Amino acid sequence: MNASMEAIGSGLATLGQPAIRGTVMVVDDNPANLKLMEGMLRSGGYEVRSFPRGRMALAAASEKAPDLILLDIDMPEMTGYEVCERLKSSAQLSEIPVIFLSAMNAPEDRLRCFRAGGVDYVSKPFQFEEVQARVDAHVRLRRLQQEIETDNCRLQELVETQVKKIADAQMETLFAIARLAEARDDETGRHVERVQAFCRLLAVGLSEDPKYKTTVGSAWISNIFHASPLHDIGKVAIPDRILLKPGPLTPEEFAVMKTHAVLGSQTLKTVHESYPDNDFIEMGIKIARSHHEWWDGTGYPDGLAGDAIPLCARILAVADCYDALRSRRSYKPAIPHDETCALILRDSGKHFDPAVTAVFSEFGDTFRDVWKQLETVADPGPEA
Repeated sequence: MNASMEAIGSGLATLGQPAIRGTVMVVDDNPANLKLMEGMLRSGGYEVRSFPRGRMALAAASEKAPDLILLDIDMPEMTGYEVCERLKSSAQLSEIPVIFLSAMNAPEDRLRCFRAGGVDYVSKPFQFEEVQARVDAHVRLRRLQQEIETDNCRLQELVETQVKKIADAQMETLFAIARLAEARDDETGRHVERVQAFCRLLAVGLSEDPKYKTTVGSAWISNIFHASPLHDIGKVAIPDRILLKPGPLTPEEFAVMKTHAVLGSQTLKTVHESYPDNDFIEMGIKIARSHHEWWDGTGYPDGLAGDAIPLCARILAVADCYDALRSRRSYKPAIPHDETCALILRDSGKHFDPAVTAVFSEFGDTFRDVWKQLETVADPGPEA
C-alpha cells in the first residue's frame, strides 16, 4: 500500500472511532475502584488518567490539566480535601471541577467537600448511571464555561480594537484642531511636534526624581505627549488683529490674549463631560489652563504658585518657552540655543519649576538635537 492509500486508510479508521468527550482524572487508593471507574468512563467515551495518590495526581494535572477530577477522600499521604484545596489554590488548576467519591456520608463530610472546592458529591457504593450522568453534566458545563471565556476574550479584543480606533480618531481630531490654532500664528509649522518631543524629554527626566517617580510613569508620559498640543487650543477664539499683530500688544489686547488659557480649558471640559474617565483629556484641560502660570505666582489666569500649578503645565511651560525663544516671529528674531538655555535657567524658581529646569539643564544638548531634527525650511533658525 502506498503512502496515499495508508493516509486514506488511517483517516477512515479515525472516522470509525468514537470522539473523545473529554479527559477525566480518577484519584483513589483502591486499585479495584480505579479499574472499575476506568472501564465505566472509557465506555462512555472519556479518556481516563488514574492515580492512587494525591501528590501524583497534582503533579500530572500541572503538566496537563484534565476536564474533570473524580476524587476519593480517605487516602494515605494526602486526603482528598487537601488535594482539592491545593487545586483551588493554583491559578493554573483552580477551574477544574472536582467531584468527590466517598463512603464518608455524614453531613459534615459532605459539607467539608464543598468547602474544599468540590462541585458535587457521590456516595459509595454508587450506581454507574448516576456517576456517568454527573460526569457528563459537569464536563459539558466546563466546556460551555471555556467556550464563554474564549468568546469573552475575543469580544474583549474586538472591543479594545474598536475603542482604540475611536480613541485614535478622537485624538487625531483634537490634534488637527490644535494644529489649526497654531497655524494662525506659528511661522515654523512644526511647533506642536517639537513641544511634544520636549515635554516627553522633560517627563522622562522627572520620572527619575524620587519626588515624582510614583506619579510620572509610562502612562503619564504618554498622556503629556499627546495632550501637549492642546495647550494653545483656545487661540482659535482670539481675533486675528490681536493674535497676528506684529508689534507689542496694548494692555487691553494682552488681556484678550490671556483669555485663550481659560477658553481652551473650557472647550476641553465640554469634551471631558462626554468622556469623564479620559485621563488624556483631563491632562489637556490642566495644560491649557495653567501653562502660563509662574512658579512665583505672578502668572495667569489663576495666579497659582509652586506645586499648586499642575506638574504637566509646569513641564509644558519650559518646553513651550524653549520653542518660542528658538523660533523666529514677525516681531522678533530666533534666539540661539545657548542663549535660550541661559534665559530659561535664569528664570528657574521665578517663572519655572526648579525641578523641571534641572532636567532641562541635563537634557539641553538633546533639546538642541530635537530642534534641528524638527526644524523646517521656513524657519531654519540659528545654527548654535
